[in-house]
Amino acid sequence: MPDINIGTAFNDGAADFERLAPSLWNPMGNALVAAAEITMGERILDAGCGTGATTIPAAQYAGPEGRVDGIDLSAQMLALAQSKASTLSLENVALHVGDISEWSGEGPYDVVLSAYSIFFLPDMDAGAAHLVSNLRPGGRLALSTWAEGALNPFTDLFIEECRRERPDVAKGIAGSWNNAERLSTPEKLTAWLESLGFRDIKVLSTPGQVQLTPPLAWALVMGSGLRFLLPEEPEAAERVKTSFLARLGEEHSLNADTLIASALRS
Repeated sequence: MPDINIGTAFNDGAADFERLAPSLWNPMGNALVAAAEITMGERILDAGCGTGATTIPAAQYAGPEGRVDGIDLSAQMLALAQSKASTLSLENVALHVGDISEWSGEGPYDVVLSAYSIFFLPDMDAGAAHLVSNLRPGGRLALSTWAEGALNPFTDLFIEECRRERPDVAKGIAGSWNNAERLSTPEKLTAWLESLGFRDIKVLSTPGQVQLTPPLAWALVMGSGLRFLLPEEPEAAERVKTSFLARLGEEHSLNADTLIASALRS
């Protein structure tokens, strides 16, 4: 498999990603923004903002005197987020194509948000430490990540079918999976945030179930990192799709259990 360019991959999958917004990304995004306790006039960094599931409610909470900088590697994702902001006449949103592990804004932020994005960082610890450096002392971090057992058996079934075509399948996103595993319980997530110098850490276990028809199930594959596991040959990829959806059935209840953490920078 060739080296993966996350930005390009999510450009290709932006429309599929957005199909899950009403049932998954938006509800969980609203929950994350609520945990951040954003107030009027605050400056917010939305790291890995995608199509705006957290950007939009954060901008609404911050009000016209506040500001939200949304950063993502995918220009197509950002175009969808900008469309939403423009529709709602939110002039306090600025969207940027960029790497969250390198971004520095003009002055410190009051809040940093990270929705299902921190585990994509190649060096999660160093990237997270850089994000922390963007916060003012006493500033708040709010992040979401998958809880232990989330996305299964959906993911396991998909990998099994991919492995029939290419035995090395798991190498494609092993790094992000290992990172997510490091954060997958309240205890692990709390310890990791403490190692970054945070205090007053709160972790909320947020159960989630999303009903997937076959088209939505395949949109989840193509709009997420799972697309990296598909074989490159179109015929082989089509065989994976057909067999996977047959095993999943006409309606599948996706386990979308999520951990939402909030913490203060010391």
